[in-house]
Amino acid sequence: MLRTVGRRILLLIPTLFGLTLLLFFWVRALPGGPAVALLGERATPEAVAEINEQYGFNEPLIAQYFTWLGQLLQGNFGVSIQTQRPVTEEFIRRFPATLELTMFAIVLAVAVGITVGYWAARRHGKAADHLAVFGSLIGITIPVFFLGVILKWVFAIQLGWLPSDGRQDPRLDATHYTNFYVFDGIITGEWDAAWDAFLHLILPGIALATIPLAIITRITRASVLEVQNSDFVRTGMAKGISRSTIRGRFIMRNSLLPVVTTIGLQFGLLLSGAILTESVFAYPGIGSFLARAIFTRDYPVLQGFILFIAVIYAIINLAVDVSYSFIDPRVRVS
Repeated sequence: MLRTVGRRILLLIPTLFGLTLLLFFWVRALPGGPAVALLGERATPEAVAEINEQYGFNEPLIAQYFTWLGQLLQGNFGVSIQTQRPVTEEFIRRFPATLELTMFAIVLAVAVGITVGYWAARRHGKAADHLAVFGSLIGITIPVFFLGVILKWVFAIQLGWLPSDGRQDPRLDATHYTNFYVFDGIITGEWDAAWDAFLHLILPGIALATIPLAIITRITRASVLEVQNSDFVRTGMAKGISRSTIRGRFIMRNSLLPVVTTIGLQFGLLLSGAILTESVFAYPGIGSFLARAIFTRDYPVLQGFILFIAVIYAIINLAVDVSYSFIDPRVRVS
């Protein structure tokens, strides 16, 4: 196990190096430039030249790349052109919001997706199975931004049940130690702040969870259908093993490998793909900040944030691989 983890960590080094190359030159290939995007109508040749000189954008691309790579190796991800604050500081400020939203969405997707997928597989060919398949198709095809607007209009504007945007009511004098608003409200005993932060998670969390929920439902259904028709399941039933043991240890546990892989991939995608959801709900996470960075050509933010997300994605995939050995002993033996 330790050798496997160590090998994967070593493979991460050339992967990240290749990512820095692709990322650097892709960002520089965006039309326009940061100086023109920032200055707008004030983009005189003198002002543009001053910003290019300040950030080194007038140097050759190869020289810019190696300068940036040297700064990365020193832990310096640059300074945001928008806010004039270090990229690392901006990421630390906004990442808890995105992680809190992503955790809510993935827990919802996993809880409902596995339950519905297993329920559909156990009723294969019946009305419940067709309903689950149809619902998962709808969940995959509806665009996130469209679903977000519909949820806001129905539950926030028309019914007034839930807040429409932000992370917390600004009128609350809440204490924030970790920037995880729900957790901060719990540990400080400010239950009204924790509940308000939770209510702000519901609409964007549902919108963000829809696609992974549908995918997890379909993968769970297909995996359970394959396992429950296996020889070892029929043998267990013939030997009189209890139905609960067969469903839990024989069917569900052996169905989890593709489901866990899907969950890991979806969790990484949610972290990196929350741009539309955060923009619709004015949610102050890394997604909405990245959206602004794209329009303003904020190279340091784009490069630093995407690199941070890539590292997190790689760590999640490593955790998924390690979890295989705990779910299926055959993986440990191999």
